[in-house]
Amino acid sequence: MNALDTTLLLLSSAVLGVVALRLLNLPPMLGYLAVGILIGPHALGWAQESSTTHLLAEFGVVFLMFSIGLEFSLPKLISMRRAVFGLGMAQVIGTIGLAMLLCFGAAFVLPQYFTMSWEAAFAIGGALSMSSTAIVSKMLTEKLELESQHGRQIISILLFQDLAVVPLLILVPALAADSENLSMSLAMAGAKATIVLFLLFFVGKKVVREWFAIVVRRRSQELFMLNLLLFTLGAAWLTEKAGLSLALGAFVAGMLISETEYKHQVEEDIKSFRDVLLGLFFITVGMLLNLQLVLEYGWLILLLLIGPVMLKFGLIFALARLFSCPTSVALRTGLGLAQAGEFGFVLLNQAGGLNLIDPLLLQLMLASMVLSMLISPFILAKSDWIVLKLSSSEWMMQSLALTQIAARTMKVKKHVIIAGFGRSGQSLARLLTDEKIEYHALDLDPDRISEAQNAGANVSYGDAGRRESLTAVGINRAAALVITYTDTPSALKILHLVHELNPSLPVIVRSHDDTDLEKLRAAGATEVVPDLMEGSLMLASHALVLLGVPLRRVVHTVQMARDARYESLRGFFHGASDVTDDAENMQIRLHTVALSERGKMLGKSIAELALSEFEVDVTTIRRGKNRLEPSADLVLQANDVVVLRGTAEGVAKAEQQLLK
Repeated sequence: MNALDTTLLLLSSAVLGVVALRLLNLPPMLGYLAVGILIGPHALGWAQESSTTHLLAEFGVVFLMFSIGLEFSLPKLISMRRAVFGLGMAQVIGTIGLAMLLCFGAAFVLPQYFTMSWEAAFAIGGALSMSSTAIVSKMLTEKLELESQHGRQIISILLFQDLAVVPLLILVPALAADSENLSMSLAMAGAKATIVLFLLFFVGKKVVREWFAIVVRRRSQELFMLNLLLFTLGAAWLTEKAGLSLALGAFVAGMLISETEYKHQVEEDIKSFRDVLLGLFFITVGMLLNLQLVLEYGWLILLLLIGPVMLKFGLIFALARLFSCPTSVALRTGLGLAQAGEFGFVLLNQAGGLNLIDPLLLQLMLASMVLSMLISPFILAKSDWIVLKLSSSEWMMQSLALTQIAARTMKVKKHVIIAGFGRSGQSLARLLTDEKIEYHALDLDPDRISEAQNAGANVSYGDAGRRESLTAVGINRAAALVITYTDTPSALKILHLVHELNPSLPVIVRSHDDTDLEKLRAAGATEVVPDLMEGSLMLASHALVLLGVPLRRVVHTVQMARDARYESLRGFFHGASDVTDDAENMQIRLHTVALSERGKMLGKSIAELALSEFEVDVTTIRRGKNRLEPSADLVLQANDVVVLRGTAEGVAKAEQQLLK
């Protein structure tokens, strides 16, 4: 197979794998791994390890490290320094140390499989200390646990692991050098790293901002993307030529851009490259799994799977308890980070390429690491059940939390339940307090809850998407429920529970735009407030006031728009860049039709057009420089511009009718 054949095979397999995993509500990373195993050289044999697959895998790691560099913020790191440089550093160093001890012990018990040097043991320990940033962060996001206490601990440790990859990628090649010249090799690696990082940080820092400003002033998105790719791959090339790694250069490039005003634009532009190439990287990882080897050395691979997973789980649990984390938080942190990680494969393959590790042992370890990533989503999905089984205090803690919520709301009736106590939730709470209306909020951010409770706010730790939390907060006695964050899947889940517990309860839902308006209303939302629509109302009202329109008239106009439940604001003019799939075709849109000087519809009134059969209405008619409000008896004239509102299909049919 040539390079194009290989790339097309990987892409088509990736699409099918991700679709299958999405149907099963599993992380797409598992689909990539499963596809790699299936089409790899050790199964169907459709794809073989080649320079093309290695190049795609390297590019995936490059863009992942670049993205991590973009997130590397010094103020953020300082605020998390205890968890990152305390717990995170202890985890990496502790895992490497324990792994080295186990390697030496295994070499003593099973010398036919585990004979190795201390340099090889160090490389294996470094690989085992990594966890999967991609899988864990995705699962935490889907479970809405990023801001929970264990979520913050997990992210802090993952951040240090990502930072630790940089020196490990430098150390492993140095350790592979002649042992007699080890100190010289380390000194040379350190010197090269210092020189390259100096050039990138101090010289590059001055050049990056000025050069990007020149590129941005050209106002070309294509040029901006070309420049971004050149900068990222150029920095990676520079570090590789210096004998370091591609990933190190990409990481530094991300850090340099993170300090500029172009960071957010770069994040959006690079996301598609990163996700696609990282998916291809996971496919190449799956191709490493030798199924025949798994069958032949099943007991040994099972040992290499269970041993490191239990080692990391136990170590992280103990360290988290040492850092004053509650038992349940320590257990969840250990469960979340027990699996192998993306950079573990990078380090292990690097050590294998340098002949530090025996090829058979390398294959056995790669197989066990792939299997640990395959089972990781299932462990994370069942983490609550596992914690309840392992921690006798967890039942008590959850019961206590629900009891505290129930105790605060037991005597309250006709109150408002606020789901989410962010900026919108807090603003709503202040308005309700001013009107002497009782409320109680549920939120999942412990720091925010602590500060708000100290200030006297009625807020508790709880997930509004859980039946027990809604019952405890008194949903059967409440007057209304307001979902203050823009997350349609979570809102649909809450609406489903409300329908079961209190079907007559009015529910107000906040959404980003009107895309999911009908879906949320069909699920039982009394009203949906799209941010973009409210923003456009406020923008219009301020503009009208500044232009001299009387305030009373502005308020009346805005109130009429709200009374009409946003119907007058639904729809917008579509352009060539807008998506045109089936879902978009069903959205309400605006479209202008210029009438010619000849046409059957000229001289007829709007009522005679019978546009209602297409579910289309006329919002405005422009006649010369005048804008006319449509009425049933308004007669169309030549050169009128008619503004239609409806679905894509309805508007198209109405346009044909007007242009006959």
